[in-house]
Parts: sequence; C-alpha cells; structure tokens
Amino acid sequence: MKPAESAIESLLQGTHADPFALLGTYSGPDGTFARAILPGAEEVEAFSLDGRSLGTLGKVDERYLFEGHLGVRPQPIRYRCSAHGHDWLVTDPYTFGPVLGPVDDLLIAQGTHFRLFDKLGAHLIEHEGCAGVHFAVWAPNAQRVSVVGDFNDWDPKRHVMRNRRDIGVWEIFVPDIADYRAYKYHIVGADGAVQPLKADPFAFMSEIRPNNASMTAVPAKFDWGDAEHRAHWASVDSRKVPVSIYEVHAGSWQRDRWNWFLQWDELADRLIPYVVEMGFTHIEFLPISEHPYDPSWGYQTTGLYAPTARFGEPAGFARFVDGAHRAGIGVILDWVPAHFPTDEHGLVRFDGTALYEHADPKLGYQPDWNTLIYNFGRREVSSFLVNNALFWAERYHVDGLRVDAVASMLYRDYSRKEGEWIPNQQGGRENWEAVDFLRATNRAVYGQHPGFITFAEESTAWPGVTRPADERGGRSALGFGFKWNMGFMHDTLRYMSRDPVHRRYHHNDITFGLMYAFSENFVLPLSHDEVVHGKGSLLGKMSGDDWQQFANLRAYFALMWGYPGKKLLFMGQEFAQRREWSEERALDWHLCDAPAHEGVRNLVKDLNRLYRAKPALHAGDCEADGFEWLVVDDAENSVFAWLRKAPDAPPIAVIANMTPALRTGYRVPLPLAGKWNEVLNSDSLHYGGSGKGNMGQVAAGDGHATVTLPPLATIMLEYAG
Repeated sequence: MKPAESAIESLLQGTHADPFALLGTYSGPDGTFARAILPGAEEVEAFSLDGRSLGTLGKVDERYLFEGHLGVRPQPIRYRCSAHGHDWLVTDPYTFGPVLGPVDDLLIAQGTHFRLFDKLGAHLIEHEGCAGVHFAVWAPNAQRVSVVGDFNDWDPKRHVMRNRRDIGVWEIFVPDIADYRAYKYHIVGADGAVQPLKADPFAFMSEIRPNNASMTAVPAKFDWGDAEHRAHWASVDSRKVPVSIYEVHAGSWQRDRWNWFLQWDELADRLIPYVVEMGFTHIEFLPISEHPYDPSWGYQTTGLYAPTARFGEPAGFARFVDGAHRAGIGVILDWVPAHFPTDEHGLVRFDGTALYEHADPKLGYQPDWNTLIYNFGRREVSSFLVNNALFWAERYHVDGLRVDAVASMLYRDYSRKEGEWIPNQQGGRENWEAVDFLRATNRAVYGQHPGFITFAEESTAWPGVTRPADERGGRSALGFGFKWNMGFMHDTLRYMSRDPVHRRYHHNDITFGLMYAFSENFVLPLSHDEVVHGKGSLLGKMSGDDWQQFANLRAYFALMWGYPGKKLLFMGQEFAQRREWSEERALDWHLCDAPAHEGVRNLVKDLNRLYRAKPALHAGDCEADGFEWLVVDDAENSVFAWLRKAPDAPPIAVIANMTPALRTGYRVPLPLAGKWNEVLNSDSLHYGGSGKGNMGQVAAGDGHATVTLPPLATIMLEYAG
C-alpha cells in the first residue's frame, strides 16, 4: 500500500518515528519493493551482498528518495550509487532485520538480563551476512532516536533507529563500519524537544577529553593468559589469605617526560614490577571509567563501561590486567554507583525525562558533590549498574570492586537537613532500594565469578555490610567481602599526630578499634582521602621533628601490619612522600634517593614479605580467635602489645612503643616458654632507625619475657620454640 504523502514528507525531513516501516525491502503483489534515501545519488543499481545485480531504483523525489521493484525476496541490499562520473557503494541499514530477540525483550523488561553489555551499546558483529556495528540504547520516553557519527556526517536523518516499544530500547545495525568510529545519540524527547547529543551509556570507549563522543571498539582482549591466577583466587577464602593493596591514581603515579599520562602498556612495564618488588598482593585503581574532569580523579564518571581514553585503548587496560595476573598481582577497581555528574552529554535527563535519576531532587540530588543519584528502585537502572559490575569481571578479568561512598547510598538523609529529604515508606531514613541494589550486585558477582571480591567504603555503623546477602544475613546485610575500617584510620592517625607526651591520655585511640575489629571483615585503609585537600602527607601528620616523624611513620606502619585486617596503602606513602598528593603531577620519586625515605620503603617491603609469609599475621585477620591482648592498659608508657595467632603456625607478638624513650627490661607477657625471634624491628638501621633492639631474639619463661623496646618503634617477635 502506498504510504501517505505526509508520511513520506516526515521521512524525508527525518521526523518519522518509524522509518523501518517505510524504508528497506517489502514483499508485494508485484514482487519485492525497495525504497531508500541515498543522498547525492542520481542513478542507483541494487545488488545482493554477494554481488548479484538485482535491478535499478528510480529517483521519485529530488531529496534523493529512490524506489523500485527487485526480482528477489526481501533481503539486505547494497546499492551502487552514481553521480557526476563517480560511483560509490551504500549498504542499506533498513534492509536488515532486528538483532535483539524476544528473550532479550523479556529479560530486559524483567531487569534480570545479566549480559546487557552484550546487547546494548555498540557491538562489532556480522549480521545477516554483513559486517558492521549494532547500536542499541534504552530511551523509553523518546519520540525518536538516531545514531549520529563520523560515518554519517552527524546527520540525525540518516540512521533513525528501530523502536522496540515493549522495552523502550532503540536499535539499528549500521553495515560496513568498524572500530574507532565516533558516535552519539540524537534524541527527541516526548515533548518534541531535541536533547543535547548523548554519549552511549554502554560505550566501551570514548574520545579523549575535552571531546566526549563515544567510540566503537572491541572491549578487552581474547588471548588471556591468567587462568592460573584466577583459579587460585577462586580456590581460597580471601578472609584467610594475605591481601595487601597498593592504591594507585593511574594519572599521577608516574608521568612521561612531557608530564603526560603513561599509556597502559607503559604503566604495565613500570607499575607491575614495582608492586611485585614491594610485595603487595593487589593494585587498586582510583576510578578508571571515562570522566570529563581530571580533578574529579574519576569519581565523576560519565562512561561506566569505558576505560578512560587518557591511558590508551580499552585493549591496553586488558593487557595490563593480564600482565598483572601473570605476575601474581590482582587488580581492583574503584567503582562509583553512588552518583553521576550533570554533564549534558551524560545520563542526566537522557531521553528528556528523569530516566536514570529521580525527578524529585529530595531523592535524586547529592549536595556534597553537586551530582545526581541513581534511581536504584527502577529495575532498568539497577540492571544497568549490576551489569556494569559483571562487565568488569567478565570482560576485563578484574579481581574486585571497591564501592565508593556506600553510606551516601544507604541513607536518604545523607548530608541533608530536615525538609531536604523524603523518608521511606516506613518513615525511616534507610534507602531500601539502594540496599536491594547493593545486595543484588554482590549476589551477582559472587555467584558468577568465583574469587571476585567487593569492598565497601562505608563510614557508618550500618549493620551487616559484610554479612551474606541472603536470608541468613537479614534485610540489612549487604553481602560485601570487606569493609574499609574508617574508624581505624581516623583514630590511629589522630593518635599519631599527638605529641608523645600527650599520648598517654589518648590510649584508647589505639585500643578502641579492637573492640569492634571482628564485627565485619575489615580492610585498614590509608587512602588517597587522607593526603589531599589540605590534609598534607602521611609523613606530615606524624608528630615531632623530622627524625621523629619518620620514626613515628615506621612504627605506625609496623603496628598497622600487625593489626588484624587487610592492608591498603596509597601510592607514595610507601616511601614517605613529603608533599600533599596532587593529580596534576607525578609522585616525588627522587625522594627514594634519600636514606630516610628509602628506609621507609624497605620497611614496607619487609612488612609485606612478613605478612604474606606468616599465617599468624593474615589467617586470622577477620577472626577474633586470631588475636589476643598482651599489654592493653599501659597508657603511662604508651605501650601496646598483642598476639597474632593462626592454627598450626607459630604465634607472633606485636609490641609498639609510642614514645621516644628507649625502654629496657620491659616485661611483656608471652604465653609460650622458649625463644622468640625478633622478625621485625621498625627501628632497624636498615629502615633509618637508631638500631636499638633485642639482638634478634628474646627468651620467655614463667609466662613473660624481658624485652628492649626501641624508641618510637614497633617490633614483632615470632615464637621459635
């Protein structure tokens, strides 16, 4: 049936909501009818994809609309266009059928599709015998969606997409294009308003800032060589093995000679061997997802599925992960589902409505960061985020995710005054939709990727952060593997900043944390947050003159490595960076030429070596029976001593003297008679200390030993029998 003139007019103007109903090939009483818009053409001949001539089309409108009958069944068509002595080929996207199927529709509608990253976004595929890119985007309230890019002159009339109305997804297969093509979505809202061009929420690659178009790309790589690494972590209980994390901002760990970012392969050549040398088990990157603003450090992401272009192509990051795994190092990513920025090319009012965010700012605006909050209660939004967690595990083989700002998700009144938030249905402040989302994420990644670990940066006393997210844990249980112990960080750093003469009055800054040390599975974080925004460096937080600051820092590190919980250290702290960290420059690596700084680095290496080698120091990190106080109340001398234990392993006593006084003949209770070897002394000359100690060994009898405690130092004694 011949379409109405108004329909053809809207088609030519690019305003028709369903061009697939008018363009392409159709069966009819006179055979197959073809209609195509072919800009610039004067003559058109149709061919099958295998090169057989099928007939010609005639121009029926000067705006390059062509029609004709073909002597074959409906199928994908390639046109040879001719004008002014020039020929070119165009494969018609409107002659191809849809890529998504009814099973996809069902799962997407239910919010239970766990392979969305295989379906939405831009995928290089072969479809109905032709290579090209399949584009699919969720925009349920749009009147019309087009994909625009460098392959169609950014013209929204050229590739208006097919609307799968039941699920609000728009799709089109664009033949004969491949990777590294820039694109965005041109979206007309329900009210007819044209939105700013939108980057693809599922883009696997983006342009380098300040440009922000999405790029067609093959995510990750195919020739992985890390099966042994992944099998190892799938076979162990991460709570009972050493986990020592080196937190890295990839843009400022080191830079090239032009002060530009290292590419992933350069980072692999430098960072992986360094982490191996230092003895860490994992690298944790501050967010590497695409983000427009460098000073956000990646926490204001606009492309959750795209490794930032600052460090090269996506496959480069995959090579980095593979190289780290082959060297025995895990890779953790900082992940930000807590908020997203308001950049107009991002998710904000994506289809002209509050789609990913809440319409009401009392629910959907985060005042701390001037950002928006995901609508976790919308199943498509929750599915988008859960799939992103699965994506990094699946496509890039990352070992874990550290989830940023969990507390801001859990509470509706987070950073809000009275009247600025809306209670839940029970009248409380809990955001149960966010709780359900976090539980779903942890169930998905732990269920589908054995050995994967999630970490929560949760700064309150929310009950059950690391309890299983099932009926055993209760409704509030979130299912994380570990929680950052923010209390440890704040209390102990406050203690270390005090003059030793005053520490006797603040003894509980060290002891208090051990009252709750086993209430969750904890990581002890000395993170980037402690060395920015005027807080100075970790070394600068220590009290005293320069020598005492170094001694305090060494004693603190040794106490931390002897304290129950996994370890995390931000880059630069391992060699006592003096300046506050800035994302604009590399770390001050020249400091390692100075003995005091290299001494701290040597200490961290030895702490990691001991921590990994001695089960007493790691097997009971999350279990109360792996810890026993030896000296808890000697506030007068600012001395702390405890025992770390593990089954079938010699115990290790950790003893800290937090004053500059050398204490000889100090009586330390020890449960086993015999020799105890001094396996670590933070006052060693090798670390830049004064060299005081116990000549490598002490003898215990009658339930105690007489020990020399070096000034501002922590020692470790291992039972030798």
